[in-house]
Amino acid sequence: MKPYLSVIIPAYNEEKRIGQTLTAVHTYLTAQPFSWELLIVLDGVTDGTVSVIEQFANGKEQIRWIDRKQNRGKGFTVRQGMLAARGDIRLFTDADNSTDMSHFDQMKPIFDKGANVVICSRDRKDAQGAVQAKPQPFLKRVLGNSGNLFVQIMAVPGIWDTQCGFKAFRAAAAEQIFAISQINRWGFDMEALALARRFGHKIHVIPANWHDAEGTHVTLAGYLGTFWEAVKIRWNLLTGVYSRQEKRQATGKPHPTPK
Repeated sequence: MKPYLSVIIPAYNEEKRIGQTLTAVHTYLTAQPFSWELLIVLDGVTDGTVSVIEQFANGKEQIRWIDRKQNRGKGFTVRQGMLAARGDIRLFTDADNSTDMSHFDQMKPIFDKGANVVICSRDRKDAQGAVQAKPQPFLKRVLGNSGNLFVQIMAVPGIWDTQCGFKAFRAAAAEQIFAISQINRWGFDMEALALARRFGHKIHVIPANWHDAEGTHVTLAGYLGTFWEAVKIRWNLLTGVYSRQEKRQATGKPHPTPK
């Protein structure tokens, strides 16, 4: 049976953190009245993450994973999960559990009213009540604040937090957006939102109660790289890259792998 909700967790070398996250997500899902699946997509892990998942999933239904051996980046990994998911609603959340699954309680009524895209934001300018219970380090905050203004100019005007790792899409919107997306690494969030806007989907925002978890894989170079990715998204929008990819999808040609 097709599940109502697919929860997608992208994971790279999360041996120390993913067990706690899986427990929290699974506990939430098993208490819900709707059908669901939990899909973990592994991004070329080199530690014991797979063993932790296998041990956790033993004897439990509705949990599956994709063990891709090559590291391709978070954007590629989320895209793979979104397109492999089966749910009517497809939500991705981070392996560090910075945004608790209970946030979906606020999302579901919005989807029930017909929404196609609902995201969490850590910024009160997006949603009153947003809280960063454990603030990010100073460098992250500076880069995030200055970088967001640039992102708004280039790709997603009006959204102050494009990078919170808790976003959900109705199946048709997810397939429409992620089938033509191009960004493989950290800038994929803003690309997904830019494409949602391109397709005419209203982006609904709920406030996050967010805890910065230790052990992030995002480096300074990765943060700075998102500036270039924002420019690339703008270029793709202006030059018809996404339109050409749509035509390719319509003719049944394979999705070219972005470099």
